[in-house]
Amino acid sequence: MDNSQFSILLVDDEEDIVEFLSYNLKKEGYKVYTAQNGVKAVEKAKKFKPNLILMDVMMPEMDGMTAVQEIRKDENLNDVIIVFLTARSEDYSQIAGFEAGADDYVAKPIKPNVLTSRISALLRRFASKKEKGEKVIEINGLTINKEKFVIIKDGNEIILPNKEFKMVYLLSSSPDKVFSREEIFERVWGNDVIVGDRTIDVHIRKIREKIGQEFIRTVKGVGYKFNT
Repeated sequence: MDNSQFSILLVDDEEDIVEFLSYNLKKEGYKVYTAQNGVKAVEKAKKFKPNLILMDVMMPEMDGMTAVQEIRKDENLNDVIIVFLTARSEDYSQIAGFEAGADDYVAKPIKPNVLTSRISALLRRFASKKEKGEKVIEINGLTINKEKFVIIKDGNEIILPNKEFKMVYLLSSSPDKVFSREEIFERVWGNDVIVGDRTIDVHIRKIREKIGQEFIRTVKGVGYKFNT
């Protein structure tokens, strides 16, 4: 994959971290923009429309959580991948980060080769989805074809009922993101349909029976996520 086609916005208020990560990302061929706080991050995201944003959580003027929420309000930035950078000592909730609109997170300090590998994997997935018109998702040995409404596992086709397929497609479209039950209800059933709290749990149980237990994880008290 040609990394020069991708741009990254690196946001952190610590200059040494910005300099260190920027150097390593540029060495891999990425175009890199930088910002020192959430306000500047929102401005530069709208100006440059990067493919991926590495966002620190704790920053002056505007924290990373708020900045991500502002960025996600812009329809032109719907496709940008957002990864939170967080110190291990910070009181940081992964669930809160995903709910704010992040796609992934990494804990500082992180080795440059680990970070670049993580970024490469995220951008490959992004490029693959764009190339296929986001109709086919390939993840963890599953091929999920939205156009044909079929899942392929180990060469075998798995046909799911409409709602079950939509749930699998939704969860796998943003792997590792925790979807709340409310969001799943809204995205799969729609606002005008009222279903019981147990409905989604029953559907998840049936999905696991058909595709395997290892793909969808329950986040107690919140919802579900697709494992990578």
